[in-house]
Amino acid sequence: MINSQEIKIGTCIRMDGKIWTCIDFQHRKPGKGNTVMITKLKNVADGRVLERTFQIGFKLEDVRVERRPYQYLYEDATGRIFMNQETFEQIPIPTHQITGAEYMKEGDVVEVVTDTSDGTILLAEMPVKTALKIVHSEPGIKGNTATNATKPATLESGATVRVPLFINEGETILVDTRDGSYISRVND
Repeated sequence: MINSQEIKIGTCIRMDGKIWTCIDFQHRKPGKGNTVMITKLKNVADGRVLERTFQIGFKLEDVRVERRPYQYLYEDATGRIFMNQETFEQIPIPTHQITGAEYMKEGDVVEVVTDTSDGTILLAEMPVKTALKIVHSEPGIKGNTATNATKPATLESGATVRVPLFINEGETILVDTRDGSYISRVND
């Protein structure tokens, strides 16, 4: 059991018979009354997100988890196939259980979170930043960089992101896998 004020991003709890992971939290002290914890929780089974408010000191059932690196190999009818970096065991994980799945390419290493009590896979997390090559983008117009204008660019993973006008097809960029935003250009 953990207290509600101990919840952080990535903490897994069991609530209403389901396992939830915290994706955002905030301590709030209203003008009158007790401090509360406002959390945004994601259901690891179906991906549903809900916001739940807990009083400080509220007891929650925590889930002990283990995080291990797995390498993405390929996709088939059972889901995306990953290989354990230590034992070389291959496992399928459904796409909805992978955060940042649209920015994943073959060979990427993700962190797979499993429940230590029964060994079930809860979710897989992409690294926050990933380098991807642009496979299609309209050419930038010279002199049109005075404003913060952006254009769509298709990445090698198939996802589309907004990039500055000076970024061209064939370049490699860093992308934030949490929200799909452009971070910077990667120098080879």
